[in-house]
Amino acid sequence: MSKNETAAWGSRVGLILAMAGNAVGLGNFLRFPVQAVQNGGGAFMIPYLVCFLLMGIPLLWVEWGTGRYGGRLGNHSTPFIFDSMNKRKIWKYIGVFGIFTNIGVAAYYCYIESWTMSYVYHTVIGTFDGMSQQEVSDFFTSYTDIGVSTTGLPYEAVIFYVLCLALNTWILSKGLAGVEKVAKIGVPLLLVFGAFLAVKSLTLGTAGASVEIPDANAWDGINFLWTPQFSSLTDPKVWLAAAGQIFFTLSLGMGTIHCYASYVRQKDDIALNSLSAGFTNEFVEVVLGSLIVVPIAAGYLGLDWVINNAGFGMAFQTMPYLFEKWDFIGTMAGVFWFGLLFFAGITSSLAMGTPWMGFMQDEFGWNRKKGALSFGLITLILGLPTVFFFKQGVFDEYDYWAGTVSLVVFALCEIILFAWVFGIDKGWAEINAGSDISLPKIYKPILKYVTPVILIAVFVGALVTPKGNDWKKAFTEGWELDNGSILAKITNSDILANKDFFSTKKEFDQPNGVVTGIIEDAETGKKQLVISDNLRFYKNDFGQIKEAKQEVILTSLNKGYIFYDSLAVCKTFDFKANDKIIVSVGDRLKLGDVVATGKFTNRSLYISIGRFLLLGLFLFICFLVYRAGKRKMA
Repeated sequence: MSKNETAAWGSRVGLILAMAGNAVGLGNFLRFPVQAVQNGGGAFMIPYLVCFLLMGIPLLWVEWGTGRYGGRLGNHSTPFIFDSMNKRKIWKYIGVFGIFTNIGVAAYYCYIESWTMSYVYHTVIGTFDGMSQQEVSDFFTSYTDIGVSTTGLPYEAVIFYVLCLALNTWILSKGLAGVEKVAKIGVPLLLVFGAFLAVKSLTLGTAGASVEIPDANAWDGINFLWTPQFSSLTDPKVWLAAAGQIFFTLSLGMGTIHCYASYVRQKDDIALNSLSAGFTNEFVEVVLGSLIVVPIAAGYLGLDWVINNAGFGMAFQTMPYLFEKWDFIGTMAGVFWFGLLFFAGITSSLAMGTPWMGFMQDEFGWNRKKGALSFGLITLILGLPTVFFFKQGVFDEYDYWAGTVSLVVFALCEIILFAWVFGIDKGWAEINAGSDISLPKIYKPILKYVTPVILIAVFVGALVTPKGNDWKKAFTEGWELDNGSILAKITNSDILANKDFFSTKKEFDQPNGVVTGIIEDAETGKKQLVISDNLRFYKNDFGQIKEAKQEVILTSLNKGYIFYDSLAVCKTFDFKANDKIIVSVGDRLKLGDVVATGKFTNRSLYISIGRFLLLGLFLFICFLVYRAGKRKMA
């Protein structure tokens, strides 16, 4: 009997915690608050909860049921799990998404995970002590620029990334026992850390208000998130965002749940186990996730600031500054926060390695160590471009294609396979086999009809998203694709300027702006062009934020003045010493205007490289599946 046939979870608690750890990831604490704020706070919550009930829970059952069914036949990866459900060759290759997505996501996900390791280190050694908000924000910018070291170590971001990936590889080499042990430690710890920060948030109130921001109140952030707004029920934009978040938060459409469930024993209860893992994730996201970043930021910077600045970077560019205000417990809070993110990240990234390992063990007879090392090596090769070319867009490209589009496509295909090809009656029986609970029969037609319709709506919505996500305007005034739509991405129409890979001129890639500063480093000769529009606020030497009575044109950034526009810090563009900036302070720019001459390698090249690497990975896995199929027939 082979190793993968005897592999199994050590306990029901370990299985549930591992499944919960797979779902509870960085998205619970980083993506969920941002999505909620950007989609109206309380206006987001009703569609979110409806999507959880009508799409999240059904897909959890589908993936658990599919995984256990395939595992019973000796298959632990989605290509051959799907093949066992229907012998048409197409399903085997659709199953490739269940391996491809995990490696593609792990490549950049482990990079974010490595940030949390680094930030724990910097918090402990006191790097953020005494830093201003802008300095903390600049620290993150410097960290992701591998040419700049924040510790004195060359290529610091690369070092932490390799360490993070090596840790994942080592744990994966221990098999399910290693994953289960990490889950038993990591999930309880992140709950404890999260509970501490949530309690601190709940008791903050108006204590963080200041002379500059007298209306700051943590409860404003909580009320904003939890005050229902029924108008959102007719807003397609909010529904699409809510459905997308459910995918991210439950790790649906990835193949990890299938793989974990394939090691479940035949008579184990998957109906209750899947609900337990799903509701654990929802508790962490909806309760803890909503009680940390948004209320704490609102408690010191005000709700308006949070609404205007909600973004992925808040966790790294703002939270360390706010923790410094907690005096002697600030360091502990920082360690808890970034430790929480680390445990949330690693329990998810470990899950991403198991489909590849299960596939190589089943089809090519590889042992755990060989499977883990190969996963680590492939992820490293694919992931290093996200580290070296983070600012050039490779990271975002991976996130879009592997971490967004692939999830929707795979989930849509698997619900069709389960409910319509495999058959809803057989599928429903598989879900209920060995169940300790009686599932509501209403979910049977939901699985067959409602969930597929929602998924089709999500996919079509992502495919032809109208400009600004304004569906009402698209239907009444004409359809213009949003730059974030799948079709716009495929046709590169989202690249508005600098489309050539190499060029002798740099075009302005924003709709409009005003040149507010030109900085030149006296030592290196490097130049920085600062551009903004509708300037309203500035910070003086004393750190006071003041409102300008009229538009202010910046003439110097070397005397302590940092200018802000109505929403965010001025946008900067970096140039080499031998580049020639041909615009002046005060110039108004529009899309396509030439701002500098020299020798430029444009972002379009790096985006194409990212897409080529992802396509190459997908085709490589397809080839392996083809070879594995031939081996089975031999």
